[in-house]
Amino acid sequence: MSTTTARRRLTREESRAQTREHLIDAAKQLFVSNGYGGASIRDIANTAGYSQGAFYSNFLSKEDVLLELLRRHMDEEVKELSALMGDSTQRPEQLLAELENWASMLNQDVDWCMLSLELQLHAKRSSSFAAEYQKIWDKHRSGLGGVISLLFTKLGRSAPAAPDELAAAFMALSHGLALQQTMDRQNLSGRLIMVFLRGLIASAA
Repeated sequence: MSTTTARRRLTREESRAQTREHLIDAAKQLFVSNGYGGASIRDIANTAGYSQGAFYSNFLSKEDVLLELLRRHMDEEVKELSALMGDSTQRPEQLLAELENWASMLNQDVDWCMLSLELQLHAKRSSSFAAEYQKIWDKHRSGLGGVISLLFTKLGRSAPAAPDELAAAFMALSHGLALQQTMDRQNLSGRLIMVFLRGLIASAA
């Protein structure tokens, strides 16, 4: 008798979720390697090992996948930062050290840096995409603003500008540095973001 344990059959919901994940992974791979315009829905489906029908069962368009990739990245970033802020026992020095460690990992994913450029370029070319893109950015800016507000509260200082404005500045700096990294392959993001943050803290009342 075989000792191999039979693999549990996936439910319909699990199978659909798995298909969706495979399509997202394939789309990211092709958007990075070929550019958004150079990756067709057929290419994405073939790379993932599915039919175009499977693609359309999960997404309305290529833009839909691109937005999902952005949404996931932004949500994960705020989640990570919120987790860092959640420890009420941290002293200010410990908190800043944790933030420095987190910042050092920013833009390490070269694929994401490339994908970020594709997102920004497509938002410039498509007004309908730009509207949805902006909604995700607005949500991210609000979430990041909440984290920044909490940071200054924990440090016993008043933020030198509105949290949403500071969040927008951090986002612009991070994505600008991501662009530089794709050009010269040096990852200066973490160090420069912390220089900016420490300067803001030093100037705060």
